[in-house]
This record gives sequence, structure tokens and C-alpha cells, in this order.
Amino acid sequence: MATFPFFRSGSARALSHRDFTLLWLGTLVSNIGTWMESVALGVYVTQVTGQAAWTGGVAALTHLPSLVLAPLGGALADRFDRRTFMAVCVCAQALLAALLTVLASTGHLSVPWVAAISLLNGAFSTLVIPCATALTVAVVPKEDLHNALSLDSAQFNLGRIIGPVLAALVLTKVGIAGALFVNTLSFLAVLLALAGMRGAAANALPPKVEALWAGIMRGVRLAWTDPGIALALGSGALVGLLISPFVGLVPVFALKVLGGDATTTSLLLTAQGTGAVIAAFGSGALVARMGRRAFLETALLLVGLCSAAYWLSPTLPVALVTLFILGAVYLVAFTGLKTVCQARTPPELQARVSSLFLLLVNAGYILGVWGQGALSDRVGVRPITAGCALLFFGIVVGMRTLRSRGLAALGI
Repeated sequence: MATFPFFRSGSARALSHRDFTLLWLGTLVSNIGTWMESVALGVYVTQVTGQAAWTGGVAALTHLPSLVLAPLGGALADRFDRRTFMAVCVCAQALLAALLTVLASTGHLSVPWVAAISLLNGAFSTLVIPCATALTVAVVPKEDLHNALSLDSAQFNLGRIIGPVLAALVLTKVGIAGALFVNTLSFLAVLLALAGMRGAAANALPPKVEALWAGIMRGVRLAWTDPGIALALGSGALVGLLISPFVGLVPVFALKVLGGDATTTSLLLTAQGTGAVIAAFGSGALVARMGRRAFLETALLLVGLCSAAYWLSPTLPVALVTLFILGAVYLVAFTGLKTVCQARTPPELQARVSSLFLLLVNAGYILGVWGQGALSDRVGVRPITAGCALLFFGIVVGMRTLRSRGLAALGI
């Protein structure tokens, strides 16, 4: 396995592995482009319709395919050569981005086109994510797995910070077609990274081919029978349901609770992303000192309390501090749960288990963000959101009390 010695120690040691570094950089560039497209399309839909409901509805379409396609994506990624499978999906995403660019350049872009392409793009993203996770696991040794998944989350949050800033610049200077064109080009970074990966693990074919449905059910059986994987998947679904809606409801908190504007929303999103990036690069030393399970248990306990503190923040400065901390703890909790799933799964089933994690987290998030939003309109934002956060904290405390049958299953 080719390595870069410069990174062999410290919080970025997974970057010492050449294939992982290529994949990480390629995905980062593509993720920046994706966030540029997301901002550009959000601005377009809002300007055309004048309704936040349309903007949120179109954005939600990218998550819906995961409820159906996530298990299929995992089974396909475990069935074929993962580099090839991922390259095909990325090419499809690039073609969709190119179509959006052409429509915008020729004046034929419309909300129905944006909705349809967002749905298709969500479908291909659902197929790519478990494959990318399994490929990451394949190209780093087990002792660097937690660090690699932390860095993977870091690049997503770096994209969340950099992409909107670049989108604002490009939209001002060139317009929506320019932002969409940059996103189209960004997919080339992933294709070049996949082409440059040379490690044996990255090029390994699945040991055997089985019927597609049988392959899906094999992954489900493993997740059901392994107590650690089952608990990690269930915990991920609960995080998605009770905690994750803070991501989608940031504008609601900024405008309705704090009485701010779009700048307030941007500041809050930046605080969350910055906390996540710092946690991704700085958590390695704490993991080494505390151990993976103790570190994950602590993060799961704190994420509910930090979420409640954020929702109860009386002023913007307090909200920025609490959201910065929440962004860090939230990333650590999710990374730890993903690490449990991947570390306890045989290599030939890793994409399938990753797809189940994606399915349950997205299902929880869709239900949570819709449910908490609807209830907040009737009862109030703070009582509902802070109440859900404290409910999660209570569940974790209960599981920790039942150690013999509870969080002790998260043995990694």
C-alpha cells in the first residue's frame, strides 16, 4: 500500500495512504461543486416561485431516493468492481450537471426541470455513497479507519463552507449557468482520483457473485444478528430523527426565533461546518487516549445536551458558540457509529451495511425534519426541538445504564 510519510502521525494520518488521499481530494473538489449547485438552484427556485416551501421541497427530493435505492446501491457496490461502479455513477451525475448547465445557458431552465434532475441526482448519489465508504475502508488499515471516516466527514463540511462562498462569487459575476458549469467540471476530480488509485485493495473484485436480492438480504441478516451493528444502525436512525433536523431547520431558527436574516443563517451554517472540520482533524488524539467505545459513548451523551443548548440559545452569539460545539460533537457521534458498522463487517458486505446506515439515517431525518417543523408551527420551535434533543439524551442515559445489554454492544 503506497503511503505519504508526511502524514504518518497526527490527526490526519489516514492521508498517509496514497489511494485514500486521492479519493479524499477528488471527493472534496466534487463536494465543493455540489454545494455550489445546491446554492445556485436554491436561489433560482426561491426567485422564481417566491415560496420557501418549493425551495425545501426541491431540496428534499435529493434524499427521497435513498429510502428505496440505498440497499440496492450497497448490493451493487459489493457485486462489481467498486472503482468502476463509482466511476459510472459519477459520470451519470456529471451528465445531469451538464444538462442543467445547458438548460440555464439557453434560458430553458424551469422548476420542473430542477425537480426532476434533483430527484435523479439523488438516486445516483444514493448509489455512490455506500460504494465510496466501502472503497475508503478497503484502502486504509483497520487502525486508521476511524481517522479516515473522520477526514471523510471533514471534507464534506469543508465543501459546506467553501462551496456557498464560491457560489456567491460566481453567481454575482457570471450567473447561475457559471455555477452549474463549475459543478460539472468538479466531477472530473473524482474520475481522475479513481483512475490514479493503484493499491490492490482498490482494484480487488468481489470474491463471489450472488443473486441481487440474496445479496441484499445477506447484508440485512448481518445487521440484524450482530448486536454492535444493529445498535449502531438504530442509534443512527435516532440521531437522524431527533438531532439531525437542526441542519434543515437552521433558517427557521435564524429567522423565526432569533429574528435574523439570510446573513444570520449563513453565520450559523458556517459555525456548524467549522466545528465539524476542527473535530474531524482534532479528534484523533482523544480517540487514542479514551478508546473508541468510550469516546463514542461520550459523544452520544453530549450530542443531545449540545443540541438542546443550541435550541435554547437566547442570542445569536450564544447560538454560534453552541452550534459550533454541536457541529463538532455531531460529527464525532456519526463518525463513531459508521466506524462500528464498518469495523464489524466483513469486507464483502461493507457497502451493503453502509447503505443500510444511509437508509436509516435519511429515513429518520426526513421524518424528523418534517415532523419537528410541523409541530414547531403549532407549539413553538424551542419546546419541540429542545424536547427532542433531551429525549435523545434520556434514551442514551437509559442505554448506558443497561450496560450489559446496551451501549456495551458498541465494541470496537
